[in-house]
Amino acid sequence: MKTILYIIQKEFKQIMRNKGMLPIIFVLPLLQLLILSNAATFEVKNIKFSYVDHDKSTSSKTLIDKFKASSYFTISGDYASKKLADEAMKNGEVEVILEIPTHFERNIIKNKKTDLAVYINAIDGAKAGVENVYINQIIKSYNQDILLYAYRQNNQQPQQMNVITIPSFWYNTTLNYKTFMVPGILVLLITMLTLFLSSMNIVREKEIGTLEQINVTPIKKHQFIIGKLFPFWVLGMVILTVGLIIAKVIFNVPIVGNIGLIYLFSTVYLLVVLGMGLLISNYTDTQQQAMFIAWFFVVIFILMSGLFTPIESMPIWAQKVTLFNPIRYFVEVIRMVMLKGSGFSDIFPQFIIISAYAIIMNGLAVLSYKKTN
Repeated sequence: MKTILYIIQKEFKQIMRNKGMLPIIFVLPLLQLLILSNAATFEVKNIKFSYVDHDKSTSSKTLIDKFKASSYFTISGDYASKKLADEAMKNGEVEVILEIPTHFERNIIKNKKTDLAVYINAIDGAKAGVENVYINQIIKSYNQDILLYAYRQNNQQPQQMNVITIPSFWYNTTLNYKTFMVPGILVLLITMLTLFLSSMNIVREKEIGTLEQINVTPIKKHQFIIGKLFPFWVLGMVILTVGLIIAKVIFNVPIVGNIGLIYLFSTVYLLVVLGMGLLISNYTDTQQQAMFIAWFFVVIFILMSGLFTPIESMPIWAQKVTLFNPIRYFVEVIRMVMLKGSGFSDIFPQFIIISAYAIIMNGLAVLSYKKTN
């Protein structure tokens, strides 16, 4: 036990002695949490909107005014022809073009029906889908205004034939995207920090030549590994604590469930990440190699964790692949506990899976580590 404590003490001193590493460990992850949580939004705003009004009537101007009044659209221009508007979209000056046909107002009054053409830049399909929803909502509102106006002109009361739904939003009543994103981004930062540092730690000992000296000492293999990885486990828990405080104080993310469950799951999850870092370091000779390999796995884990893209929206084969992704389970658990108030019985399946991962990853790391007595 004393040997392990000596190694742990040595590792903490080595970390604190490296002045360039301290900001990377403590400052950058917190800045990333603050920046990413504000930047990673599902909302689409400041949509560059333009229109081609062939009718120039009161009705067409009323419709255009509705788009001007929307907080989601920014009017980029009024074009005299569709050709000019197309050129503007091609040059990236506009994202949405509304074309109002000739006799727009006359057709509304005479035929009770008319057509509108809407052109949307759909390079980003998800963004285009959201923009289409916004446009349809505005046009639907305009239709209702026309119906009301027609009934009043005929001195009739409008007949209420609509079915109205009253939604009840659970777990995120304000529909704030930060409530959903902040817990997931916190998991991402903890994973990246502990994986990168642990994967480069033993490799650094190889580069400076101290690993060979340690290998010929009476220190046992398990003592060396525990002593090397425990400081990074502590750092991961510290980052988690600070991140939870920021999530609550700055982003006002609710913590409905038992925070002890988050720490319990984090304790085992960090063992998975540290075991993976140790496994990478055992098969690499330089810190650059370890960094590249760790980054390769992190990118795949992030994209297939459900952090940015819902797992249910992925192809069936991709959904099956995510079952082998440890980040997926931590993202699920931290959101379940913080936002839904889930108990241990609710996260028990994820806890069993991540515990199995911890045993497998650390077992492989210990077996692959070569030590000569």
